[in-house]
Amino acid sequence: MHPLAISHYTLVNALGRGTKSTLDALQAGQSGLRQCNFMDATIDTYIGRVDGIENEPVVARLREFDCRNNRLAMLGLAADGFESAVAAARARYGAHRVGVILGTSTSGILETELAYRQRDAAGRLPAQFNYRTTHENYCVTDFVRRYLKLQGCAFTISTACSSSAKVFASASRLITSGLCDAAVVGGIDSLCMTTLYGFSSLEIVSATPCRPADAERNGISIGEAAGFALLERCEEDSADVPCLLGYGESSDAYHMSSPHPEGAGARLAMLRALQRGGLEPAQIDYINLHGTATRANDRAEDIAVSGLFGNRTPCSSTKGWTGHTLGAAGITEAAIACLCLQENFLPGSLNTVTVDPEFSMNVLLENRNQKNRRVLSNSFGFGGSNVSLVFGYRAA
Repeated sequence: MHPLAISHYTLVNALGRGTKSTLDALQAGQSGLRQCNFMDATIDTYIGRVDGIENEPVVARLREFDCRNNRLAMLGLAADGFESAVAAARARYGAHRVGVILGTSTSGILETELAYRQRDAAGRLPAQFNYRTTHENYCVTDFVRRYLKLQGCAFTISTACSSSAKVFASASRLITSGLCDAAVVGGIDSLCMTTLYGFSSLEIVSATPCRPADAERNGISIGEAAGFALLERCEEDSADVPCLLGYGESSDAYHMSSPHPEGAGARLAMLRALQRGGLEPAQIDYINLHGTATRANDRAEDIAVSGLFGNRTPCSSTKGWTGHTLGAAGITEAAIACLCLQENFLPGSLNTVTVDPEFSMNVLLENRNQKNRRVLSNSFGFGGSNVSLVFGYRAA
């Protein structure tokens, strides 16, 4: 495939607003996880919460879109000069030639949860509740498209935890086919009762900060995040800009909520990403694992990673820092992958004390400074939706 330049990117999560806040926290070893304090949830777990959302409504011209998920999206758009970067792209290509492809899992379902709490005696939802602009999956893409004043093709991908990784593959196909000249990709997922209690009912939330790949791991820590990237064709002056070098997608078709026990789909996604980028496993300097800290996911990913890369390529999960941001996990870890490239830095798997002795992959327990030219990021979702992305420099 022809590499695509990631000319600008931004990220908001429990570590802070903007990529600098995320990088500073990673380098300082500061986790964003805290004891669950979301609304009136009574679950004994830790969460990755973004502060201040409750007090920052969306801009007045888009008031009908006001909800936690769209507020979180707006915080992302306002960070790292991203809005200005998109405005420049809009001027270069025209508003109708810039696409918007976003991923989300539950979107604004919190707004519906709140509406159900406010039903009247006859069971009617409050009159001010607007499902189309505050809950359904396209509403956040519609909001971002309007906020950025773009008119190109736009759609939402919702494939659980792989959602905002799949957006990169879709954008690549759209730009390659000539349907747009640039694309805003990203993902947004905000905290809600459905995910907190849903994952708790599956008995896969941890009562402590999650411990990816640890011998005593016992579940996830749920987080929220918003992130965006601007993808454009590589130009001659983009040699030092991180690029999307390859992507791979697969489907396990194995189980609704469990990965293939041998990591078959995960391995296929990684292999396809390498093949599409014309790369060999030895050319990858670092792997950002999906690494949720559940027993089944981490075991399957170890089999897939070690079977393809052996035990030499350093890898880690960053979910011990940010929490599992579900539909925003792909973009969160893609942004961290780009930071690893630009800062020559590798984050350790925070909270992991003793790597599962059955694992063969090379899990980093501490941060490391290392020159990186190509990194791979994994995102695997419920139902066996697998995506692997390779980021690197075009002239590597």
